Amino acid sequence: MAALLDEGVSVAAVITLDEPRLAARSGTVEYDDLCRRYNVPLFKVRHINDAESVELLRRLDLDVAFVIGWSQIIGPEALHAPRMGMIGAHAALLPHNRGSAPVNWAILRGETEGGNTLLWLSEKVDEGEIIDQTAFAITEYDTCATVYEKVAQSNRDMILRLLPKLMAGQRIARPQPHPDEPLLPRRRPNDGLIDWTRSSREVYDFIRALTRPYPGAFSWLDGAKYWIWDAAVLPGDPYPTASPGQTLGAMIHPLPAHACGQVVACGAGAILILEAESSDGSLLKGRRLCEVDWKEKTWSHEQ
Repeated sequence: MAALLDEGVSVAAVITLDEPRLAARSGTVEYDDLCRRYNVPLFKVRHINDAESVELLRRLDLDVAFVIGWSQIIGPEALHAPRMGMIGAHAALLPHNRGSAPVNWAILRGETEGGNTLLWLSEKVDEGEIIDQTAFAITEYDTCATVYEKVAQSNRDMILRLLPKLMAGQRIARPQPHPDEPLLPRRRPNDGLIDWTRSSREVYDFIRALTRPYPGAFSWLDGAKYWIWDAAVLPGDPYPTASPGQTLGAMIHPLPAHACGQVVACGAGAILILEAESSDGSLLKGRRLCEVDWKEKTWSHEQ
């Protein structure tokens, strides 16, 4: 939004969710300071389809509304309140990966290309006309957080490319190809349970797909729940006789300390846990993680 304001675009208002709704979401952003700095009205709503929210959209008398990172499906009344319509962004190259959590699913599936689509929102989820698209690589070093940085940059670039055309009254759009794959399902915190029978690469992808700002991948050890925030995949299959989930000992390194961790066997191969957090909020990494006596203990699917 700051980029739009710096370009001299007239922003009528910012609408975001109220505090109780924001608290229930991952990776949220506060706009209070930004709106104060640029003297832009800020409205906080419970749901975009409430009568009060729809009336607010009509009262603002908008030409167009940008819907970025919004978590609620927008109904017809709100959708058609702006004169030209609503423009959204979906973090995938539509029609691929329509639906919920496209970045998480792309990493979980080991995909090596991601992207972002700017589109006119329609009453069917993620099926509106396409305005612009940006492709980018998803490398083996990326996490959900770094991929979203690429998404955010592409949002900025595509919107700034579009603005002169919108301000000239042009409605840029091309039909979206008919989708031939189902909508991605929602992911919930309980979907973060690690399956240690998977290969080391699959477990690694699972952890990096769900790390901060998301609720995280987790597992159980000695009846205690731990979230695994960071891990590395070990090459080959160095422990072929180990059981999936078996802790094989600490990997020790004097410098840098963050290279230390605990080695855990998977269905094929092994990973190195680099950062874990217990249910009481204790963070284990570096030497502190190495000093934990987990050797020969086995991670499980349940308490």
